[in-house]
Amino acid sequence: MSLRLKLDQVVARHAELQASLSGGALDSQKFVAASKEYADLGPLVEAVNELRKAEHELNDAEVMAADPDMKAIAEEEIGAIKKRLPELEQVVKRMLLPKDAADEKNAILEIRAGTGGEEAALFAAELFRMYQRYASEHRWKFEIMELSDTGIGGYKEAIATVTGRNVFARLKFESGVHRVQRVPATEGSGRIHTSAATVAVLPEAEEFDIKIDEKDLRIDVFRSSGPGGQSVNTTDSAVRITHIPTNTVVSQQDEKSQHKNKAKAMKILRARLYDAERQRRDDARAADRKGQVGSGDRSERIRTYNFPQSRVTDHRINLTLYSLDQVMEGRGLDEIIDALIADDEASRLAELAS
Repeated sequence: MSLRLKLDQVVARHAELQASLSGGALDSQKFVAASKEYADLGPLVEAVNELRKAEHELNDAEVMAADPDMKAIAEEEIGAIKKRLPELEQVVKRMLLPKDAADEKNAILEIRAGTGGEEAALFAAELFRMYQRYASEHRWKFEIMELSDTGIGGYKEAIATVTGRNVFARLKFESGVHRVQRVPATEGSGRIHTSAATVAVLPEAEEFDIKIDEKDLRIDVFRSSGPGGQSVNTTDSAVRITHIPTNTVVSQQDEKSQHKNKAKAMKILRARLYDAERQRRDDARAADRKGQVGSGDRSERIRTYNFPQSRVTDHRINLTLYSLDQVMEGRGLDEIIDALIADDEASRLAELAS
């Protein structure tokens, strides 16, 4: 479908909604839905009208240019309008792009140590702190849900909830395998080791986002333990929830209250199931777009952190920065995230034009 036809449909739909809302024939539920759609389409219709106004002005100026007395003025106006038109068209195209319903949601961040033993666990802990600092830079709330530490500073697994404005929109491209190259403190020969950690960023799901049937859950309680297996609590406050249809298992033991641990576990379970459902839908749409940065493949190696060279490379967009310290401090992460968002938008705009 051509861009012009798409824009015609948008303007027609906006006019149709306006007529329905002023006609008074809609029931309350349909009125609310129509009002929201009308309001959502409003800015796009304004941008379309601005584009079409500029196109009409260009036509008028070109007619005026045929008059020798007006030629110089008209050509100056034609040049100015032709410069504006691509910008106006780009604005309209961006507004036409389908919005990710999860973009405005909070996120659940999960980091797990991968290959590399204790060095991988130390790197996982550093990544976790990097995102904690990044959240602080954006004035987001960063609430630790679970830490499974190794006893010497590393994390086998770490989970947090990140709350704030457009959290998922900015963090969603962080999912994947993060690789580190450096000389471990325990390495006597100065040899560079490669380790990895896996990051998963899940949109936080509300109860209405995904329905979980109680009969599909198996809930076990047990005594929580710390590093090395030593008992932490003397009561059975830890909770393990298994979603039987998908065999998704979530455990929580950080709180002393069984009730609080269950609430946290349900929050994580809901996010994982919602994310899996999103992945299923997206896989069908993205079958022919494997290069898309938002593919969300958790097994994909997405980024390498090379400490000897102070280098960070994002392999999806071939971006290399020599500012590792700033990235690990959270301050330099925006440059990578902005580039990923821009690349995703460019690929979707190209698809819109095709």
